[in-house]
Amino acid sequence: MKFKKTVGNIFPFFDGSRRKEWVVRSIINKGQDQRDTINIHRHDQRNVGDYYCAPHLYFDQLKDKYLDISNARSINPFKLKSFINSVSNNNLIIGGGGLLNIGHFKVQMKLFEQLAHQGKKIVIWGAGHNDPGSTKGLSVKSYDIDISAFDLAGTRDFSLAPEWVPCVSCLHPIFDRNFREDQEIGILMGKKSAKKPELANKLADYPLSSNMTNLEEMISFIGKSHILVTDSYHAMYWGILMGKKVIAIPTTSKFFDFKYKVVISSYDSFKSDLKKPIQYSGVLEECRSINLNFASKVFDHMNL
Repeated sequence: MKFKKTVGNIFPFFDGSRRKEWVVRSIINKGQDQRDTINIHRHDQRNVGDYYCAPHLYFDQLKDKYLDISNARSINPFKLKSFINSVSNNNLIIGGGGLLNIGHFKVQMKLFEQLAHQGKKIVIWGAGHNDPGSTKGLSVKSYDIDISAFDLAGTRDFSLAPEWVPCVSCLHPIFDRNFREDQEIGILMGKKSAKKPELANKLADYPLSSNMTNLEEMISFIGKSHILVTDSYHAMYWGILMGKKVIAIPTTSKFFDFKYKVVISSYDSFKSDLKKPIQYSGVLEECRSINLNFASKVFDHMNL
């Protein structure tokens, strides 16, 4: 960290924070237009949840109209210029994913808030808080941006939501398939956990997977499991949609405020919690209905 700061002081362009500040100034000083509507989210194909939580994947009105929120700090000048022009020239749909209350995206989200206050058409769709300092319980009492500034705001956090809109990935047709349960317990690890060989060795007695595979493998693994143990938010969410018993291992605040509660545990103690989780029914249908109704409002507002 100290090395990065030193290099950034000598060569400011190599400091990600300074690049973001420059991007923000460029957008604020640029005239705003509404040529089209684009969907901004963390477009990361190596993280299944981040990738599939975006509305542009499920509606023809938004097909191929997306922007990676991380490009605001890209070292690639062409990506920086594209981010500036895309944000400035279009109406914006922000989400889904854990874009709120997390340092990685705070500058970008404050920018969107400022643009919304200035009258730009911006909607939040299925985003949620993601505070890495809150792993012991729901300590997030408010968002780190003014949600009321946005034309429409549907967030995935049930108690904080101005309008509860769970992740749009529920619309994927893969959830209409039937799966045969052939493993009592399945453990699906998030990106960071999957990179810890000592943890995999500790859990070697159980079927293991991660969110670094692909959607087909993730959903198949969840479908085969009677009880799902996971520290991936989207694995937790998809497990609930599929009627599984779910035990969550929290890594940030995002695990604590879904409408349908799961058992909270740890990789050290989940064995003693295996009899605690319950199954929910009808959640897939509810989440799909909410997203389709919200889409109708969004597209009407954006004139799509």
